[in-house]
Amino acid sequence: MTHSNAKGPKVDVLLQSNWAAAGLVQDVRRGLGTQPRTLPPKWLYDDAGSRLFDQITRLPEYYPTECERAILRDAAADIAATSHATTVVELGSGTSDKTRLLLDAFSDTGRLERFVPVDVSEETLREAAAALAARYPNTSVEAVVGDFTLHLGHLTRYTPKLIAFLGGTIGNLYVEERGAFLGALADSMDAGDELLLGTDLVKDADRLITAYDDPGGVTEAFVKNSLHVLNRELDADFDVDAFSYVPFWDRRMQRMDLRLRAEMPQHVTIPGADLELDLASGEEIRVEISTKFTQERLHDELGAAGLEIERIWTDPSDSFAVTLARKRG
Repeated sequence: MTHSNAKGPKVDVLLQSNWAAAGLVQDVRRGLGTQPRTLPPKWLYDDAGSRLFDQITRLPEYYPTECERAILRDAAADIAATSHATTVVELGSGTSDKTRLLLDAFSDTGRLERFVPVDVSEETLREAAAALAARYPNTSVEAVVGDFTLHLGHLTRYTPKLIAFLGGTIGNLYVEERGAFLGALADSMDAGDELLLGTDLVKDADRLITAYDDPGGVTEAFVKNSLHVLNRELDADFDVDAFSYVPFWDRRMQRMDLRLRAEMPQHVTIPGADLELDLASGEEIRVEISTKFTQERLHDELGAAGLEIERIWTDPSDSFAVTLARKRG
C-alpha cells in the first residue's frame, strides 16, 4: 500500500498557542520556588539554545550524537528487517536528521506507509515534514505539533508502529518521571508495537565530565542560556555573569548533573511568574540531568513498563546503545 505526498505533509497542531508561556510560569514557580532549586531542561531550547546545542553535538568531546548516528548507519537495515511496523513515529523529532537513516531502511522494505514526527516547534516541524515528504513520496508524512509528555494518547490510532525516541533524551527524566513516561508510552502501544530507544551508557567519569564541560565553553553557554530565557520571557533580573557552571558525575544515581552556582548573594525578581528569590552565595540551580544506563537497567526499566527487549545495538566503544523493545501481548 502506498500513499502520495502530492499535497504535501499533514500537520496536526495539538498545542495551544500560549502553552509555552503558561508552562514556563508553572515550571519556574514549582522549580525555583522550592528547595532544591531546579529548572526543566526543555527551557534550554529556545532559538539561541537550539543553535548552541547544535554546536555541542559537533564538538569532538561530545560523543553521543555521532555514536548514535554510527549505530543507526550500521543497524538500520537490521532494525527495519526485525520490526513489523508500517508506521514510524519519532518523539522530539526536530529536523529528523539521524532518523533518515532509519526511514531509508524502512522505505527499502516496501512496508513503510506512514511517518509521524512529533515536536513542540511548529516551524521546525513544518520545514522538516516538507523535506521528508519530498524525500519519501510513497510515504504519508503526518506531523504532530505536540509535547510527547502530554500527547502520547494521539499515537494510539497508529498500528503496527515503531516509536523512535533517540538522542538519549530519556536520560533527562528523573527515575520516577521515566517510569511514568515509559508506562504512558506503553499504554499508547498495542501488543507487538515497538520502541526504538537511544540511551547513553555508563562509562569512565573523566570522559563523561569532558563531554559536558568542553574547553570552548559552549556547554556552559548553553546551560546559562536558561537564565537568559527567564530574563527575556518573564522579565527576570538574573545576573547571568554572577553564576558559574558546575557539571559533575553523580556516581550513585549514574547521571551527569548540570548546575548553575551563584557566586555571590542575589535577590532575584521574576515578575512574569510573580516570584522573588534570595539566592545565597554558593547556592545552586539544577538545570539538567543526563542519566547513563547499563543494559541491566534498560531491561529492568523497560520490563517494568511491559516492554520486552528484542535486541540492543552499541557502537564499537560501547559508549551508546540503541534498543529495540516490543510491547508484550
